[in-house]
Amino acid sequence: MFRWLLVIFIALLIFSSILPWLEKFGVGRLPGDLRFSILGKKISLPFASTILLSTVIFLIGRFI
Repeated sequence: MFRWLLVIFIALLIFSSILPWLEKFGVGRLPGDLRFSILGKKISLPFASTILLSTVIFLIGRFI
């Protein structure tokens, strides 16, 4: 359980850092993604996109 929580946290960090590049392709704007601003700072929590990309990566790894 702890291992999966750590993997999801690391995936969120990586995904958040490359999100501006991926927004050109429409990733990061799914219904489960949260975007808000606090004190002029934009914060993005891409939960749905992270789950989608993790599933795609898992399926690719499973079939290779």
